[in-house]
Amino acid sequence: MFYDSNPVIKRTIDYLYGKKNILLITTSNRYVKDNDQPKSTALAYHIANALYPNVKVLDIPQLNIYPCEGNVSAIKGNNCGVKASALLDKTKNPTGNIRCWASYNNADDELYKVANAIFEADTIIFFSSVRWGQTNSFYQRLIERLDWIENRKTTLQEGSIIEGKEAGFICLGQNWNGNQVCATQKQVLNFFGFKTPDELFWYWQFTKDANDETQNSYKEAIVSFENTFQFSMKGFISKFSVFRKLLGIK
Repeated sequence: MFYDSNPVIKRTIDYLYGKKNILLITTSNRYVKDNDQPKSTALAYHIANALYPNVKVLDIPQLNIYPCEGNVSAIKGNNCGVKASALLDKTKNPTGNIRCWASYNNADDELYKVANAIFEADTIIFFSSVRWGQTNSFYQRLIERLDWIENRKTTLQEGSIIEGKEAGFICLGQNWNGNQVCATQKQVLNFFGFKTPDELFWYWQFTKDANDETQNSYKEAIVSFENTFQFSMKGFISKFSVFRKLLGIK
């Protein structure tokens, strides 16, 4: 078992410890020149450090991922994930499983990097921030672009291409709706066909007062986060490039 001072993280790491092919997907962002990192990203790397070397981290804001084209509800009906939408590049789509019109129509789209990493992984955990009571825009764009995985299983009745894989969702927010965001995404990942163990789903929120928008509250949240999870955000930022190098990330 792995020791961590926070019991929630310890529960997650203990569940994952010894597993192979773990994928952590971060979706929150900061302006790169500000030398800052999101709390959810810091948390992902903290967990990754405990699980090394059986873990890979993907940072979605660093990838060029086009918006979903909405083919699941087009005027002709549901055209999402049909065989004609298969990505033709065998280098990008070695399994032949990637069927997404936005990938097909945009040569510089990089969703294939995420899809192939999911196919290779046994356990996938998504990390998100909560913004305006919902997941951040990078997560929402990603999960919409992966809709063909769910659609092939349900509407197209082809069976699951992620059968047996586990998925989790961890989110961090300031003052509103974190519990509901986490619960909704657990249901979404269930719809996709993932196994969704409770140990991989949780959220942290600084306050339950949705009307607390003071500057002091946002500053206190950083201190509370650091005290709760027992690591320094400034320390993490200074070591960020070291973490990425350790995990083989350019």
